[in-house]
Amino acid sequence: MSGASSWSFHQEDSNRITVILNDFLRESSARTGLIVDRTGQMIAIVGEVPEFDPTAFASLTAADFSANDQLARMIGEPEFGALFHQGEKESMYLADIARRVILVVLFDNRTTLGLVKLRVRHAVGELNRVFEDMFKRTGNAQPQMETDFVGEAEDEIDKLFG
Repeated sequence: MSGASSWSFHQEDSNRITVILNDFLRESSARTGLIVDRTGQMIAIVGEVPEFDPTAFASLTAADFSANDQLARMIGEPEFGALFHQGEKESMYLADIARRVILVVLFDNRTTLGLVKLRVRHAVGELNRVFEDMFKRTGNAQPQMETDFVGEAEDEIDKLFG
């Protein structure tokens, strides 16, 4: 597990995050829990290891969350704290953590959106405490978005689809 350049993990942080995500996955029957920094860096993968490129996935996830924040503001909401993408067989639930990182839950037909949503509330609360403690410890408690993020995300999208 690695952190963004403006903050870092201790082994204790990594252990707490792993325990929280493993408990959540067991209780919800979801397949995978990922933590993605809002700047587009993959921080953690717990559960079944996905077969996709984690770097591209993290960039696209951060861009998706950022775009939805803009959409929320356009309709008068300060932000969307959670997003849901449903596929025929695979689905994703994304939740904001401490306004700095995103929890991504990958799940399939072995569980339901209702169960994922029910169990994710506790996990989000626990993860918020872990990250807020970490940001306070490193003196970086205020959320900051890197200004180059949008350009970097667009470059990554161009590489994937261009």
